[in-house]
Amino acid sequence: MKLLLFSDIHNDFPSASKLVELSLKVDVVVGAGDYCVARRGLDDIIAALSVILKPTVLVPGNAESHEELAQACRSWPNARVLHGSQTTLDDVTFYGIGGGIPITPFGAWSYDFSEDQAKKLLQNLESGGVLISHSPPKGVLDMSSDGRSLGSEAVREIIGIKKPKLVVCGHIHGSAGQIAQLGPTNVINAGPDGIMWEL
Repeated sequence: MKLLLFSDIHNDFPSASKLVELSLKVDVVVGAGDYCVARRGLDDIIAALSVILKPTVLVPGNAESHEELAQACRSWPNARVLHGSQTTLDDVTFYGIGGGIPITPFGAWSYDFSEDQAKKLLQNLESGGVLISHSPPKGVLDMSSDGRSLGSEAVREIIGIKKPKLVVCGHIHGSAGQIAQLGPTNVINAGPDGIMWEL
């Protein structure tokens, strides 16, 4: 299965157009959150992405809520919005968790979760599939521009237990477009340019 992975396009319409074009070369598209900016412009950027005809699995970032994303995708038949839930495509299970984990300093507009809340949302993750998490695991592709490790302990813990084949994340722009390993698991901070990945 050939995947197109992306995150954090933040209302960047040229990036959205490029992703639409790249989607023609893959089987499944995966979006790891932050499509808009601080809850603004979500409908317009999702409309630009909704011409993607391939199955597209999306989680909310901290810039939009699960409910807002599901509502924005209501007329996009190929979109599947996940948050503490999963979907299966060609025998591959995709499990999603959105939002900023741990809680960000950005205030009321940011869609955030504590580590304890994240543990509950991740409890049904099965082994061996694809985990889509807006927030990266602690210590892996989570380094901010000022050198702080901002990833999630809960996400890291569940990866160690369930060992998904692939983790797709975003959120920390300083690590966008990078690939790392956490045990046997490939971790990709996808970024807005899109990364092709053969599963």
